[in-house]
Amino acid sequence: MPGKPGDPEFIAAYKAAAATKAKPRQGALLSVMNEFQASSDLDDLAPRKQADYVKLIKVIGKKFGGFPLSGMSDRRTHGIFMEWRDERAQASRRQADYGWQVLARILSWGHGRGLVSANPCEKGGRLYRGTRVANVWTAADEAAFYASAPAHLHLPLTLALWTGQRQGDLLRLTWQQYDGKVIRLQQSKTGTRVVRRRAAQGCARGAARQGRADTFEQRRRAMDLRWLSIIWRKACASAGVVGVTFNDIRGTAVTRLALVEASVPEIATITGHSLPQPRSGARRKRHQQARNGNKNYRPCVRLTRMF
Repeated sequence: MPGKPGDPEFIAAYKAAAATKAKPRQGALLSVMNEFQASSDLDDLAPRKQADYVKLIKVIGKKFGGFPLSGMSDRRTHGIFMEWRDERAQASRRQADYGWQVLARILSWGHGRGLVSANPCEKGGRLYRGTRVANVWTAADEAAFYASAPAHLHLPLTLALWTGQRQGDLLRLTWQQYDGKVIRLQQSKTGTRVVRRRAAQGCARGAARQGRADTFEQRRRAMDLRWLSIIWRKACASAGVVGVTFNDIRGTAVTRLALVEASVPEIATITGHSLPQPRSGARRKRHQQARNGNKNYRPCVRLTRMF
């Protein structure tokens, strides 16, 4: 490229090169993926999820970018995509399912707009069946973490335990959302608005435990999800806290609320979970009997499975 970035000759040369950039062949899957990325369906996703989709679209494009759209209605296509998912499952079943989900959504989007004749990924089930329902922070885990972890990690733990909110929503908290009595936030994933009164006490405790009145907003400039996950794992290992992660704190908050006999609607109001669908009286009675007869009973993080 002639000149330096920003020089007129450099910009002119760049525009000329961009104009000759090879466009994806029409009739291939890559063209549908590019149109999906330019659609409002992708824009409507949360920023973190958009980034995840873009990364997976690149992976899918590298593997199937030239796949002919005319073959989408062929029964063998479903098997080809399944083989790709099975290959990815050797490294991570969750990531294999996520890739399948993204591909299925793109094909569903294209099918709805008449760009593809069929969606071969419409059915496929899931490979990952794991659950972290039983992974709950104990009082001993909490005490060990406070005793060993760096002071700037105390407030995130306190807020998570008192609010039951997701990691990303806690990282976005500012002092403007805390008026000394209540904490107000809107969940980025669902848009649910949450007001926590008693969590304000936890916020004050966390600030006092740090020994200074600095804000989580100031901390968050240096704390993104990736950075926090790394230092959190190290802090847990140093404190001897094993088998639980930051994401398990949300389930821990639900569990503690259930153990003090908070009702499902009360828990949903506090944590922002959606209310469960109505179930038969007999099934609800069996769950209640199991809960009353087992001291180690741990309700599921997902409220739809609690009762």
